[in-house]
Amino acid sequence: MQTITTTDALAAFCERAKGQPYITVDTEFLRERTYYSKLCLIQLALPGTDTADAVLVDPIDNDMSLDPLLDLFRDDSIVKVFHAARQDLEIFFIDHGVIPQPLFDTQVAAMVAGFGEQVGYETLVKRIAKQQLDKSSRFTDWSRRPLTEAQKTYALADVTHLRQIYEFLNRKLEETGRARWVKEEIAVLTDPETYITRPEDAWKRVKTRSAAPRFLAIVRELARFRETYAQERNIPRNRVFKDDALAELASTKPANMQDLGRSRLLLREARKGPIADGIIAAVQAGLDCPKEDLPQADNGPDRGQVNPALADLLRVLLKAKTEKSGVASKLIAPASDLDAIASGERDVPALRGWRREVFGDDALRLCEGKIALAARGKTVDVIEL
Repeated sequence: MQTITTTDALAAFCERAKGQPYITVDTEFLRERTYYSKLCLIQLALPGTDTADAVLVDPIDNDMSLDPLLDLFRDDSIVKVFHAARQDLEIFFIDHGVIPQPLFDTQVAAMVAGFGEQVGYETLVKRIAKQQLDKSSRFTDWSRRPLTEAQKTYALADVTHLRQIYEFLNRKLEETGRARWVKEEIAVLTDPETYITRPEDAWKRVKTRSAAPRFLAIVRELARFRETYAQERNIPRNRVFKDDALAELASTKPANMQDLGRSRLLLREARKGPIADGIIAAVQAGLDCPKEDLPQADNGPDRGQVNPALADLLRVLLKAKTEKSGVASKLIAPASDLDAIASGERDVPALRGWRREVFGDDALRLCEGKIALAARGKTVDVIEL
């Protein structure tokens, strides 16, 4: 198997890729000790069955430019095929400002094609390629060199079998007329906003028991400081302080180092130096926040407005539509969308695009009393009223 370590070799392979209908891509990376993923290996394969058409690109400890590959990613005549592409795409966008297009994600396609919820690559290899994967190298340290033969074999398998999987799924989507559905989903993956983390919005990911606006203002400022600090130093946000410590700090509101020292959950490193200073400043900023700028918790639809019987009927309808279409239910409509519809909201993803065709139109008709549901053996039928 070929391992590319020079710009010239990478350029030669990318030149071979020109004119091909697609190329399969995967990466190996580490993120346990950094905020941003560290790219350790890139796997590429051209159409066909020959392993000679698949290569490993080693960006570590080599004076190699990825520009030939980035140019290939920008070539809109070649489909770039990934499985569960989000983290791979984030690396190329953060490091190089490039999102490979046009894109095909076999995990998304498999969910649309009837393979279940967030189906794994190993499952698709078994069911479509009829092969078994050796996953013994799954949790290895991909930053260490030299790579073993087992690691190389494992890594290369992530793009060689992907060729057959892509061709099967692409053909099935064309036959069923669902290729457009996958394109709608992939639009999210190719949107740069998907990979931009803004410190001012970091608080929205923190789960808290209190929704008091002043408490949330302190949470917002603490989360903003943590995110900024982690990004600037490229360290995991939990290395600054964890969510449980953040919630504790928002409750205890430390005003000085002595108060900070009483924290039960704060890491030792965070009780002094720039982290400690940042915590105290963030707490004060939350306390000083004007009333008109206080954040409000987004708890989804008001439970008091949700019609529980209608929400249950929508769940039954969704199950019926899932079984009929073969599309994963979570892809069509998560529970939050169903509750929102039952509370009267109409600006939800389940009522837009291909989801409306599969489920949304009948969901609205159910809410309006225009259809009913009837059990017939093991199936549920929609009955016109």
